Amino acid sequence: MRNHFPLSEKRLENHFTDEKPLYSDLEALLEANRCLFCYDAPCVQACPADVDVPVFIQKIKSGNLRGAAKTIFSTNLLGVSTSRVCPVEESCAGACVLNEQNGKPVNIGRLQRYATEKGLAEAGRQRRPLFTSGPSLNKKVALIGAGPASLACAGTLALGGVTPVIFEKGRLPGGLNTTGIAPYKIDTESALLEIEWLLDLGIELKTGRHIGVDLPFAGLLTDFEAVFLGVGLGKDKFPGIPGETETGVWGATDLIRKIKNEADFTIPASMTKALVVGGGNTAIDIARELAMLGMPEVDIIYRRTEAEMPGYPHELRKAKQYGVRMLENLVTREIRKSDTGRLVLAVDHKLSGEKTDLEADWIVFAIGQASHVAKLNPRLKTDDRGRVSVNPETMETSVSGVYAGGDCVNGGKEVVNAVADGRRAALQILKKISSET
Repeated sequence: MRNHFPLSEKRLENHFTDEKPLYSDLEALLEANRCLFCYDAPCVQACPADVDVPVFIQKIKSGNLRGAAKTIFSTNLLGVSTSRVCPVEESCAGACVLNEQNGKPVNIGRLQRYATEKGLAEAGRQRRPLFTSGPSLNKKVALIGAGPASLACAGTLALGGVTPVIFEKGRLPGGLNTTGIAPYKIDTESALLEIEWLLDLGIELKTGRHIGVDLPFAGLLTDFEAVFLGVGLGKDKFPGIPGETETGVWGATDLIRKIKNEADFTIPASMTKALVVGGGNTAIDIARELAMLGMPEVDIIYRRTEAEMPGYPHELRKAKQYGVRMLENLVTREIRKSDTGRLVLAVDHKLSGEKTDLEADWIVFAIGQASHVAKLNPRLKTDDRGRVSVNPETMETSVSGVYAGGDCVNGGKEVVNAVADGRRAALQILKKISSET
């Protein structure tokens, strides 16, 4: 595989270590032997990508790493990245029957990582690809955005004999896998290496091409058999309070992107405290990242209680291990500068009404991202939250021949949900193309 996407080594991301490193052969074998290989396994039912977990684990156990990898990739072409970023505690591992026996489920995520990484490496050494594309149908499909949904869709189309062409407005493909996932879960290089493998399936990637700016959306349906929208979400949302444009006030995904990908971006040593406003997983991730990078004090400010947070409890527990604190029932009112030049976040206690000023060097808002699909085509039907409306069976939008998936449809779920959307759309597109040829 070729390195299409060189990165600078001078990135804060490189200060993080791998939270769940690759298993050794012995570790993988021991863990695989813990699986009970359940009939009608609940772990499979809990996987949005329908990965046959017992089958791939059985193949690890028998030493068939190529077969294990193919089992995973047959329904989840982003099996490498999802093995590292999926909240398995809430899905497959959370459904493992061993939870009821000893509280220690099979570590499905790490076994999946072992199978996919080792399987791809073995295929590379043997120069024997895991998959080969079917006969060419001489058809092209355009995909807008190079995030997980589009990549999964494109890979499935390529294997089906259709040429997928991805248009990505940025320099790097991968969506949140390369710009927004916490670096202790997956680093940018690993995400890009997976994309290199996907490109080798026969995907055309055009970066720096902004649909609606560089290329008109209307022309795509003329030049391509179908269009898939995998554009994710837009810029970070801010609460609309006075002072939110002050220097030192960040949107969470923008700050994570800088930590992961921007050369020479640093946190000044003089900074001692950050406030993170929000209660989702992004808020927890950026709070933990800042703490791990040496910020002495990091507080999460949430407008409800910890028990009501949408972020995963296991992620918050890990963040607290690095010193992150939770401040509950606080509503932000304004931001201003103190006499010493620090930022002051004025908050009201939701229950008592008490007004408090919290000083910090940085304030980070992790309260969601804006939807931006309506700008592409006014005919696209969206719901009251700006999400693209689709037929859930086919992923087709209100515009015939236009499909969509991932965060622009679900509002911000997991990578594996985007993968499932992309594959579902691709299978429908292939079915439609085949019926017309």
